Amino acid sequence: MKTNFSIHKKQLLFFLILAVTYTSNAQETKITLKEAKNAALKYSHDIKNGNLRIEEANVQRQEAIAHYFPNIEALGGAIYAFDNIIDPIAMLGIPEIDNVYLASATASEVVFAGGSVRNSNKLAEIQVEANKIRAEQSIDSVILTTENKYWQLVQLQEQQKVVKASKAYLNELLKQQQDLLDAGLIAKNQLLQVKVNRSKVLLNESKLSNLRKLALLDLALYTGLNYDTSAVAVDTLHEVIPPELKYEHTTNVSANSNYRLLGEQIQASKLQTKLAKAEMLPQVSVGVNAVKYGTFSTGLDSDIQPMAFGLVRIPISAWWGAEKQKVKQQEIKEEIAVNQLKKAQDQITIGIMQSWYDLQNAYKQIEFTEENLTYAEENLEVHRDNYNSGLNNLSDLLDAQRLQQEAKTELVNAFANYQSKEIVYLYRNNKLEAPELEDISSSK
Repeated sequence: MKTNFSIHKKQLLFFLILAVTYTSNAQETKITLKEAKNAALKYSHDIKNGNLRIEEANVQRQEAIAHYFPNIEALGGAIYAFDNIIDPIAMLGIPEIDNVYLASATASEVVFAGGSVRNSNKLAEIQVEANKIRAEQSIDSVILTTENKYWQLVQLQEQQKVVKASKAYLNELLKQQQDLLDAGLIAKNQLLQVKVNRSKVLLNESKLSNLRKLALLDLALYTGLNYDTSAVAVDTLHEVIPPELKYEHTTNVSANSNYRLLGEQIQASKLQTKLAKAEMLPQVSVGVNAVKYGTFSTGLDSDIQPMAFGLVRIPISAWWGAEKQKVKQQEIKEEIAVNQLKKAQDQITIGIMQSWYDLQNAYKQIEFTEENLTYAEENLEVHRDNYNSGLNNLSDLLDAQRLQQEAKTELVNAFANYQSKEIVYLYRNNKLEAPELEDISSSK
């Protein structure tokens, strides 16, 4: 008897441990918007490549700076012949020579090159700034996409709540109908009507469950988070502040990253024109050279012979040849870049204004759907009272319940739409909050 009691105690302890383990495993994984954005920023290959392009541009800038320093090179060579290179000349006291060596060192510096060195350095600096802007664009794009995917998940979770409430309502109504049928007060077709509506709600519930899992997978793949079907977004769709009270709207085109990037491209185009013109100008360089030569075996060696030199290169044919045509091409490209900036300025202005009006319309949509939901809930309550009093039939009550469910769903969609329009507005106005570039690069 004592042995059986001990066995039961062990079994009970085992089931308790199993229950605790199951409970801990069944806990939901919660995902916050901040966590999703941070994970996406660290995981994004576009951001990593953007930081690598900045490093590449900095290396190119260092390469351009190197042209300010003298060019130094050394040359050495030796020849050994199996036969004599020079036969001995006894009269002159010259022995036979079968080997020769030569060593020289040269340092040269371009004194004037039409500004090509200076403009090349400026062009390299512009490339660094342009790549920084592109890196910022990558960060903004990742934040925009992550927010949209996150709020899509929240939207589906809120829709599930609506369906759950409708299912509970229909379950309660179904129980009432079953009681009335058992009492012989209604026909069976009324019970079947409720079952049909409840089946539609159950089907919708199953679809939303699968859509939520798909949205969760989409978010996980984009951000690098672990995919867990039990994970939930902690945020909900709630009341929002009117855009006019939350934002001081201005059409600040100059803050837009695309506008800034085009501005850098214009400066780069102007510098490329100057570089093309530099090829038509004279180039002056100076330098020093030292040479030593002799033989290994005869002792015929020269002293180190230093010399200075200056070179002037005048590209005369460039004044009417291919170089001149290249300058004309660059001048045309420069004009095209200016026109593209003007065109982009108009498009960016329209885009900012459109996002502002879209945000206002989204807020109005919330107001209208909230009002519509109030009417739908009042209508359902009236129909339920009238049905209980025998003044309305069951079909009217089910229609009222369906309208109330649709009104709730429309309100959920309206809140989700507002979140989407708001993030687009912030994106186009360069107002998205993001970590500093060095913080992102440290995650590589």
